[in-house]
Amino acid sequence: MGKRSLAAMVLALVFLAACSNDSTNPPDTATASFTVRIENVAAVKPFLNSGVFNTPVGAMQPGPIGPGDAYEFSFEATPGSKLSFATMFVQSNDFFYAPGESGIDLFDANGTPVSGDVTAQVSLWDAGTEINQEPGAGADQAPRQSGPNTGAADPDNTVRPAPDTFNNLPMVDQVIRVTITSTSATGFTVRIENVSDANTLPVSTGGSVAVPLAPGVFVVHTADGPLFTSGQPNAGMGLEGLAEDGAAGDLGVALAAETGITHILAPGVFAVHESADPLFSSGQPDRGDGLEALAEDGDPGALVAALSAQNGIIASGAFNTPVGSAGPGPLTPGNAYEFTFTAEEGQNLSLATMFVQSNDLFYAPDGQGISLFVNGAAATGDVTAQIMLWDAGTEQNEKPGFGLNQAPRQAGPNTGADENGNVQPVNDGFSYPNTSDVLKITIEAQ
Repeated sequence: MGKRSLAAMVLALVFLAACSNDSTNPPDTATASFTVRIENVAAVKPFLNSGVFNTPVGAMQPGPIGPGDAYEFSFEATPGSKLSFATMFVQSNDFFYAPGESGIDLFDANGTPVSGDVTAQVSLWDAGTEINQEPGAGADQAPRQSGPNTGAADPDNTVRPAPDTFNNLPMVDQVIRVTITSTSATGFTVRIENVSDANTLPVSTGGSVAVPLAPGVFVVHTADGPLFTSGQPNAGMGLEGLAEDGAAGDLGVALAAETGITHILAPGVFAVHESADPLFSSGQPDRGDGLEALAEDGDPGALVAALSAQNGIIASGAFNTPVGSAGPGPLTPGNAYEFTFTAEEGQNLSLATMFVQSNDLFYAPDGQGISLFVNGAAATGDVTAQIMLWDAGTEQNEKPGFGLNQAPRQAGPNTGADENGNVQPVNDGFSYPNTSDVLKITIEAQ
């Protein structure tokens, strides 16, 4: 064999080897195991509503109410809620009118809103912050004092029913009348009237005086003692300023910081996929595969079953048990769901969990899902920015946190009016929290 033939044979073998490597040994596909953590980072809000009432009906600016004048304020509440308020008995050192610490029921046992005169549920209280002088005559009482907070400290610093030490306190209904009017299934208006007159409060120096009422606060709550606990010192949130000087601002600010909706998340679904839109298509009606039950009632079962039979789904399942819990349940603030799976480069993650204080809203990424690999490296970190609040378009929306057809308050699943709309980012005119104020989603790759 000639040298030329030998060289040609060697070149041919090298070429064949190269072709063989290209066809049978493609580059390795990146694979990783992932753990996803969904945390509820929402704040717990003990009060559903609160506010300051300080402007008399018909007046242009804040001020006290004298005989014949009234304050009014309106709010929304849900079944099981109670109303508390406080307004100063101005002819005193630190007396105020308020219901008992448990408040006034806003709904009856059947969930029907109440209306009517509730004055019988109002009492006169001593804040326990300033020593008492004769009502209507004390030099350290608001109408006569040289400035706010000028009286001596009360040796009994507990909040308690106001003592009639000087035998001149009028009956509650001789000074104040409180009525509640139901304006809708969840709406109320409260009117606080001053019904005193010039003869209401006799004083030892001779004659009688009327009893002005000062600006106050209200709060809608479920647990007892939002403003005070009888027999305990005042909580230092601002009740002293209200009861001594008619200054409601500090207490109003303290209540506002604790007022709002406590947001809950529900069991949800996840899917690892290669094609887009495994759960829904934006701008299109719900497919009827189970998203409606998830978004309206927090029930992922039907959607999990549908995903298991869908082409292009690599892995799927439900997340329904909070970390550390013995069984499935909703996700309250401070708790988390976790789930794990294995995926390859080119595959994405989609998930959905109900925004519980709604009719049919849910959190999810867009139809492409969350990329699990970036330039060949497994994704790790906070992906909350890729999550949006979606409207399933299956049930008419009510005000979040107040709707009677929303999961925490509805009589049963699937009870709201049909919307017959499309799945789309929520845009219904109501206010919603920033996504990052409700949940945090992180991915960890191993």
